[in-house]
Amino acid sequence: MNTASLAQPGALGAAPDALARSTTPGGVQIDHLTVRFGSRTVLDDLSLTIQRGELLTVLGRSGCGKTTLLRFIAGFIEADGLSGTLTVAGHDLTHVPPHKRNLGLLFQSYALFPHLSVFENVAFGLRARRTPAKDVARRVADALKLVQLGDAGHVMPAQLSGGMQQRVALARALVIEPDVLLLDEPLSALDANLRASVRSELKALHERLPNLTIVCVTHDQDDALVLSDRTLLMRDGRIAQLGTPQQLYDTPADAFVARYLGAANLLSPQVAFSMDDVRYNERERVACLRPEALRIVPLGEGQLHGAIASVEWYGAVLSVSVLLDAMPNEPVLVTMQRAHGMMPEKGARVSLRYEADDVVLINR
Repeated sequence: MNTASLAQPGALGAAPDALARSTTPGGVQIDHLTVRFGSRTVLDDLSLTIQRGELLTVLGRSGCGKTTLLRFIAGFIEADGLSGTLTVAGHDLTHVPPHKRNLGLLFQSYALFPHLSVFENVAFGLRARRTPAKDVARRVADALKLVQLGDAGHVMPAQLSGGMQQRVALARALVIEPDVLLLDEPLSALDANLRASVRSELKALHERLPNLTIVCVTHDQDDALVLSDRTLLMRDGRIAQLGTPQQLYDTPADAFVARYLGAANLLSPQVAFSMDDVRYNERERVACLRPEALRIVPLGEGQLHGAIASVEWYGAVLSVSVLLDAMPNEPVLVTMQRAHGMMPEKGARVSLRYEADDVVLINR
């Protein structure tokens, strides 16, 4: 029995309380994974445990190894230097070919068959597995209902919007009742508004299927912050930091993590702390202050002093750049909600106020 068939066989729309009662082992375990192509090391001795029912986002810049990690789980990696082991749902899949791994895949290109209806696109994997026709009909209907396309079985892909095509591809990945759902940049082809909508739908889907393990590769920090139970941020084939989105944002391991998860002001401890603070004498680390932790106050009423270099308006939010007297060559960013009062003006002398607890010491 698996995630999608807990209430009744193939019942992808099963109620969350029924889904939560499963005791089937699951999750993903990767041990000492190294991938080399010639002299280039793409993944370097990476070990990772993904819990059953967890939604893990893998985040990082192009070339960091995140897609290679996903392809290793899927079984698509053929490298001249490959070592490490993979266990999925309690089974050693290290040397199992891709078509024998019970995994659902959704990549950037939805790869729908244009000559097949939505129903037949979703049914394709089931027919390839020689699933009985009566079960195919029921399971496809359940999958389409789960992605809110219950009435679209007869429609051709060309008649659907990009967001709806993405849902069809998702239904096709889910209908086989996978141990793990692998998503590779699933939202990158969508415009900003549709991306936010589909992101919310993916989060709701995960809540409806709490025992389904999902690994989602993305370069978008908003995907990671909104979707994740945990986020894995990669850098040069290694784990830069692994934790909840809040942990990565509030307590980044180093400057790379701090800046990847959002805007971050990195200050010398001698600038950020008063002389009576024990952190003032820190030499090996830097002080991280998020822009929203800073407030612009009249000159002399805050800890830092300087002049406003620029003001940018983003609707409800203002982004203000301040050149500090103590750091004249590196502007400090302040974000603030747009108010009905006086707007900050370029050139004005101001001070910045913040709470000491908002400052985090991190590695350089």
